[in-house]
Amino acid sequence: MCLLGSTVGGTAVLAQDLQTPLVRSETHLVNITFSVRKADGTLVTGLNRDDFHITEDGVPQTIAFFGKEAELPLTLGLIVDASDSQSKFYKRHRKDIEKFLKTVVGPQDQVFSICFGDHLRLTNDDTASAATVLDGLQKFDKGDRDFPELAAEDKREDQSGGGTALYDAIYYSIEQKLAQAQGRRRALVLFTDGEENASAHDLLDAIDAARENDTLVFAIRYTDQKETHTPHARQGVAALHHLAVETGGADFDALHMDVSEAFGQIAENLRSLYSIAYHSTHRQRDGSFHRVQITTVDGDYTVRARTGYYAR
Repeated sequence: MCLLGSTVGGTAVLAQDLQTPLVRSETHLVNITFSVRKADGTLVTGLNRDDFHITEDGVPQTIAFFGKEAELPLTLGLIVDASDSQSKFYKRHRKDIEKFLKTVVGPQDQVFSICFGDHLRLTNDDTASAATVLDGLQKFDKGDRDFPELAAEDKREDQSGGGTALYDAIYYSIEQKLAQAQGRRRALVLFTDGEENASAHDLLDAIDAARENDTLVFAIRYTDQKETHTPHARQGVAALHHLAVETGGADFDALHMDVSEAFGQIAENLRSLYSIAYHSTHRQRDGSFHRVQITTVDGDYTVRARTGYYAR
């Protein structure tokens, strides 16, 4: 005789007897945060659910939830490169961050900051106070290292002159901070040259963490003119661009543009986000990568979003 068993995790289970394995059908809800731009780069606001189509591996998906992310509070991580190669820019980082926080952080928002070389030091935990963020950065600049560390147990490569664990800084900022910020917009802003030589994790790990936790990564790259053509510099440029593209963020070069303009673009982007969620038609959690594409009914618009997810 076939019996209808109990519902497990919202899934109906059929069983003939206690010796028969339970059969479970699962659905996977995929959430994606994104922005929309016109051909001239202007952000597009005011769109609705019916203005979008979404596919996964080319297969159309049904939108289950749609929202405008600007209605949600923001959790923002400021990731500041304090390695030897960036020491000359550190005071500029602080001044630029002060301007940025005034434009983007509201009373319901939370900001944390991490200064990294081969250690990842949390110079302030979640706060809506720009003064608290700047105070932590100033203490670090004056030599104070008495801050909590993220993943202090990780073994990083020992580099003469100090290491640069950029990918670890991104990875652990997401896994230990942003992953807990459910129901909020999530973003990282990197202040770095993009160079890396000490992390226990690699670039793909950092990108995967951002994808899995729907985190936008923005990068502002600081270099001198004489440093722009070295192999390490070119690798840094490529890495930051790849991070931004794969997560739906953007990258900027402080050498060739006004940083205030970059901050203005990031702030506007964070205020103009959309969110879509759908139940994937791919129901196997087999670890495979699935490419997601969001398009608009108006073919003149471009969507900037993460490129997909791993079914885990």
